Amino acid sequence: MKIAITGSTGQLGQLIISRLKDKIPSGNIIALARSPEKAKDFGVEVREADYDKPETLKPAFDGVDTLLMISASEVGKRARQHANVIEAAKDADIKWIVYTSLLHADSTSINLGEEHVITEKALKETGIPFTILRNGWYTENYAASVPMALESGAVIGSAEDGKISAATRADYADAAVAVLTGDGHEGKTYELAGDDAFTLEDLADEISRQSGKSITYKNMPEKKYAAALADAGLPEAYAKQIASWDVSTAKGDLFNDSRQLSKLIGRPTTPLSDTVAVILEEGS
Repeated sequence: MKIAITGSTGQLGQLIISRLKDKIPSGNIIALARSPEKAKDFGVEVREADYDKPETLKPAFDGVDTLLMISASEVGKRARQHANVIEAAKDADIKWIVYTSLLHADSTSINLGEEHVITEKALKETGIPFTILRNGWYTENYAASVPMALESGAVIGSAEDGKISAATRADYADAAVAVLTGDGHEGKTYELAGDDAFTLEDLADEISRQSGKSITYKNMPEKKYAAALADAGLPEAYAKQIASWDVSTAKGDLFNDSRQLSKLIGRPTTPLSDTVAVILEEGS
């Protein structure tokens, strides 16, 4: 059985391929990449596959049984790009598509949800068996908050006391591998999130505990938080996006206590303390 992975050169894609090689022969894995040279050292077959060039997709899917479609990274272009992949998968007679979506995609107020919902609907309409992995937030999303907090003495945000059920990329990668190499997953939608939710105040407390410095959480109005991020060097549009995601966090959109992720991977998800420790070590 040949398994192909789109977006293979991204951080999640690389982790999935590395872990998949521990489960199945490398010869059964195909890394799909917009720039194949970036995947030349993965130890698996590499094929060009560009979401924006449909003519590259069908040849890339030749002989593929299972496709892991890692969601594209360009917000605003995803629905069209994913539609290109799905159409090519139909033409190539792929037998199963696994897709990485967003936690609570069909009910979230996070503005990323709409494109995922469109993609999920398109998948269901193909007639191809599918599995949807609705991934929650990466704990690593808060990596930049740690050095900023150490410098300023505060974690800033607009999330109030919203709970964040985050997990690491490695946790989500293990879930994808468990599904790809397991049985009984077709037709299912999994809400994947970390076992232990935390607030941004909890994040500040954890940084304090491990660094020995007094770090607090400073909640800010959305516009003020976006302005602070822009002042710190983020592009203005991206800063506004991050601030809006925090407002959604305050509404509970990043909380989930179903523990479907840990059930899939057969172990607890990685705790916040481990991620903070890694970030502090890397910054030392």
